[in-house]
Amino acid sequence: QVQLVESGGGLVQAGDSLRLSCAASGRTSSLYFMGWFRQAPGKEREFVAGFTWNGIGTYYEDSVKGRFTISGDNVKTTVYLQMNSLKPEDTAVYYCAARDGLLRGNYYSRNQYHYWGQGTQVIVSS
Repeated sequence: QVQLVESGGGLVQAGDSLRLSCAASGRTSSLYFMGWFRQAPGKEREFVAGFTWNGIGTYYEDSVKGRFTISGDNVKTTVYLQMNSLKPEDTAVYYCAARDGLLRGNYYSRNQYHYWGQGTQVIVSS
């Protein structure tokens, strides 16, 4: 089993920055792909960014390109989401997710991920 724990959310003003962390523990050696999703009030959970541990593989949803950066520390088994130039529309609960093994579909599909964290709340005021 794998456990994912997010942290770093908070209340900020538009234009501010936050860095979210996702610490993975347990049987993490088989994890190949990790992603960040978010769910705003009244909206479906959507893909934000994805990261591949081995080799080059970084993916972003269009609305966050140029503002958000996903990165990882394979020693600490932690994935980060650096969020700059935050906008009110970024307000959501942010979830960390992990895929065990090869992808069987699109990286932005929720059903590709085996493990999920509890979420961390981000609120951006105007």
